[in-house]
Amino acid sequence: MTLLTERSTDTSLTSGSIPQEAFDWYDEYAHGDIDRRTFLSRLGTLSVTGLTLSVVAGALTPNYALAEQVSFNDPDIRASYVVYDSPNGHGKARGYLVIPKNVNDDNKAPAVLVAHENRGLNPYIEDVARRLAKAGFIAFAPDALFPLGGYPGNDDKGREMQKTLDGNKIEGDFMDAATLLKKHELSTGKVGMVGFCYGGYLTNALAASMPDTIDAGAPYYGTPAKSNIDKIKAPLQLHFAELDKRVNDTWQDYEAALKANKVDYTAYVYAQANHGFHNDSTARYQEKNAELAWERTISFFKKTLSA
Repeated sequence: MTLLTERSTDTSLTSGSIPQEAFDWYDEYAHGDIDRRTFLSRLGTLSVTGLTLSVVAGALTPNYALAEQVSFNDPDIRASYVVYDSPNGHGKARGYLVIPKNVNDDNKAPAVLVAHENRGLNPYIEDVARRLAKAGFIAFAPDALFPLGGYPGNDDKGREMQKTLDGNKIEGDFMDAATLLKKHELSTGKVGMVGFCYGGYLTNALAASMPDTIDAGAPYYGTPAKSNIDKIKAPLQLHFAELDKRVNDTWQDYEAALKANKVDYTAYVYAQANHGFHNDSTARYQEKNAELAWERTISFFKKTLSA
């Protein structure tokens, strides 16, 4: 059990001299603590040479054209949208399924469930699923917004939509997705889970509520499971951003609970990084730490999900 803080000289997250306050306010806005008017009003109070309100707001707003690391038509993968039964959730759910091209009945692969943030299945999360498939895993990324027609094409609307849904039913949709992966005809039956922000919470929650299904969990800047921490069997690899006070304030108690229940975990804190540092579509992205975290995640899944 270790807690490791990464020291880095990578300052790409604040390129253009965007003040830290702007990142903090965006985090409040993205999580519903302030509305867009307040967010923009606060940005307007910043006085930084060479930066205008539109420049700062634009840098913090996702540009998903930047997020594609693996093309949707990459020849090494097969991607499709799959509707599945979700008796524990909304009855029916849909997700983005990506399978390595070389996986078949005679060459099965472990699976990884991918959980999105609080705004639905956006292009960044779909790309994360493709990255996992390129690394040899069956990847499945459900869209919590399917009952409302699916991710609407922009994060602001997606956040508004997701707030109207029953959180227990969203968790149920992801639980049934995990069961689908465990039983999938091309799966070895080993299931890992990775999630970001709200998806990090879901990763912690499913590790606690589905200890016989989730074999490994890698939550990124996610808050703790609300219950059943004593039931966790899966090893956890947790990723935190040093400047993410909101999430980090929950870690001390969660770590104590993990230790008390003898959960096998490793936690990494990435220096100078903000919440969302892995998301390469905004100025919060920190390339060096994002790549390091992802390398660790892939290695973790290869070790824990091997047959």
